[in-house]
Amino acid sequence: MQDQIGKHFEFTSPPRRIVSLVPSQTELLCDLGLEEQLVGITKFCVHPYHLKSVKTIVGGTKKVRLEKIAALEPDIIVCNKEENTLEMVEALRKIGPVWVTDVRTLDDNLRMIADFGQLFNRRTEAQKWTDKITFGYQDFKHYIAGKPLRKVAYFIWKNPWMVAGEDNFINEMLTLNRFENIYAKGRYPEIELRKMRLEGDPDVVLLSSEPYPFKEEDAFEIGRFTHHAKTVFVDGEMFSWYGSRVHKAFAYFKQLHDRLG
Repeated sequence: MQDQIGKHFEFTSPPRRIVSLVPSQTELLCDLGLEEQLVGITKFCVHPYHLKSVKTIVGGTKKVRLEKIAALEPDIIVCNKEENTLEMVEALRKIGPVWVTDVRTLDDNLRMIADFGQLFNRRTEAQKWTDKITFGYQDFKHYIAGKPLRKVAYFIWKNPWMVAGEDNFINEMLTLNRFENIYAKGRYPEIELRKMRLEGDPDVVLLSSEPYPFKEEDAFEIGRFTHHAKTVFVDGEMFSWYGSRVHKAFAYFKQLHDRLG
C-alpha cells in the first residue's frame, strides 16, 4: 500500500496500536470501529467527546512530545500533510511507520477512507461511510443546483487577518456551496481589510469558529470594509474537517443556505 504522498508500506497484519495526530482523522478512525486501537491523540481531538478522557494526549497538531509517543509503542502514526509539519513527520519516522494523508478534494477524502478500510481491515465499515458520503453529496448537489452564486471571503485568523485561499479542503467545500472565493490565490493568504472591496467585495463574509474564535466586534470591523456583505459565523469543522464529518456537513450547509435566504 502507499499513502497519499506516495510512500510505500508493507504490513504483515493490520496495525493495532494507532497514534492519530489529526482531529478529523481521529473521528474517522473511531467511526470505523477503531477506538480501542487508538492509543494516542492530540489535545484537539474533540470527537467523540469522551476520547480525551480515556486516551493519552501527546500534544497538538504542530508540536508533539516525541518521548510520549515513543512510550506508546505505536504500530502506526497517522498524520496529514497540511495539519502536521514536515519536521514533525521526519522525527516521528524514527519512532515508527508514519502514514500521511493529503486531502484537498472530496475525491481525496473518499480515497483516504478506502485506504483506512484496507489498512486497518475495516473495509466493510469504510464502504458504508463512502456510500453515505456519496449519497449525501449527490443529494446536496441537487439541492444547491438552483442557488445563486455568491462571492465570499472565508476568514480563519486575526492579527494578521488571514483567509482560506485555493488548493485546500475549505475551498473545495466553498465551491461545492456555490461560493466564489474572492481570495482563491495562495493557500492561506494574509489580507488587508481596506483592500477587500478592490479584491472582490464579497456578498458574504464567513467567520470560521476555528482556528480563531471570532467575535461580534470582529464582524463589525470587517463589515466596515465591504459595501453590502452579510457576515455569518460558521462552524469551521463543517468546512475544514474531512473524513466521516463530511456526511454531517451536507445537512449543515442546507441550514446555512436557509439562513442566507
